[in-house]
Amino acid sequence: MEKRGRGGNPRLQFTLQSRLFQAALQGNIMSLKFSKMHGLGNDFMVIDGINQVFTPNSAHIAAWANRHFGIGFDQLLLVERAQTPAADFRYRIFNADGGEVQQCGNGARCFAKFVYDKGLTDKTHIAVETAAGIIKPQIQPNGLVTVDMGAPRVLPDDIPFRLPADGSETAGALTHQIVWDNRQPAIAVSLVSMGNPHAVLRVDDTKTAPVAEIGAALQQHPQFPERVNVGFMQLLDPTHIALRVFERGAGETLACGTGACAAVVAGMRQGWLAAGETVQVSLRGGDLFVQWHSGSHVMMTGEAVWVFDGELAA
Repeated sequence: MEKRGRGGNPRLQFTLQSRLFQAALQGNIMSLKFSKMHGLGNDFMVIDGINQVFTPNSAHIAAWANRHFGIGFDQLLLVERAQTPAADFRYRIFNADGGEVQQCGNGARCFAKFVYDKGLTDKTHIAVETAAGIIKPQIQPNGLVTVDMGAPRVLPDDIPFRLPADGSETAGALTHQIVWDNRQPAIAVSLVSMGNPHAVLRVDDTKTAPVAEIGAALQQHPQFPERVNVGFMQLLDPTHIALRVFERGAGETLACGTGACAAVVAGMRQGWLAAGETVQVSLRGGDLFVQWHSGSHVMMTGEAVWVFDGELAA
């Protein structure tokens, strides 16, 4: 069945029925409506938790995330009523392994489009409460979404990151050396928190960078007690970078909005990128545009795409 939303975009709607989905529907709930969306290929299952009852369960989320036996997605996004008067909505994010995380930039754009297109708000500029603080998405006339991602944080305690016990590094250093393999040279990373932790390293070519190997090693490195997202940044010119991101709980994704923001902040702090300029970030799934002035908030602009509406039926 095809239906059209507020923006006139065609949407495919269907019902999924299986033991897996029946087991996930709890209590007296007979069905659970959801939408599939993506931002540059970083894909999401989005659930309206305001007009239907939904209790997150990590095992169910992990099963739904499975691309062979489930719906398939990188993260599940949950829309809830705001818990603070300063926000219009509460935004919760769950990775494909079922673990809840603080922030997701691509998800924030899809969240804004979802609540607007579903008629949960008639405002194109909203305030959204996250575990990392308030973010402010704005739907642009051209359909792109700009998100005020807040101010970046760059100290080790913000990540968190454990400094070497020998005192060889200081908290204010622009880069930190990490031994990820005793057979390999140490890796220099820049630390940036965008509400979630990022370690950014510069590479000569993202196409040949050992993203899976180094990403997995750094993500679970003991100096990152809460794990970390690892960005591999290639400088193309002072206003253009290529980026691949290995995300904690998801592995490498086609795009990472907070990773793009973290890479631009790291590049500007290092002097590699033009200070205060809008930087084009080319990811495997497409391009984001990020602007940051030192001491201010990070602004990120990109697409948010509806794929289909669905329903889990008991």
